[in-house]
Amino acid sequence: MQGHQPDAPEPPAQAGSAPAPSPAIMLIALGKRLQARADDSLRAEGLSLRHLSALGHLQRNPGLSYSDLARRAGITAQSMQATLSQLETQGAIERLSEPGRGRPATLRVTSAGEALIQAGREVVREADKRIIHAVGEEYADDLTDILLRMTAATGITSKPPAL
Repeated sequence: MQGHQPDAPEPPAQAGSAPAPSPAIMLIALGKRLQARADDSLRAEGLSLRHLSALGHLQRNPGLSYSDLARRAGITAQSMQATLSQLETQGAIERLSEPGRGRPATLRVTSAGEALIQAGREVVREADKRIIHAVGEEYADDLTDILLRMTAATGITSKPPAL
């Protein structure tokens, strides 16, 4: 990583000084702030990150069941069912078949849903621009590499999906 000197000595802690900030706490706080800002921006489109996530998963894998979508989003099947119902009411998805004995409903993203995905992508692009501006364009690739390593370290084996 550019500019990083792993062998540089740490300055000694001053008596009574605050401990070094926790990277984990900083990432948690940053994640919450980014999520809140994204949800605020998406609200104008009648969306949330949960809606956008469901649309993105359905766009890539149209045959996913409610349970599969819920598992990928880290929510209950009932919550996903409510999310999908809202998207269906908005005309963002359509039901091609009804669920039945061991058979999931077949859902498809509509052209209205595609437009919502595009609006969501713009929200994400704007967030990316702010982050890259904050760290500097020259560190953008390093930041992505670090975040991918951190994601892998949490036990997630697949690359996070692109929106």
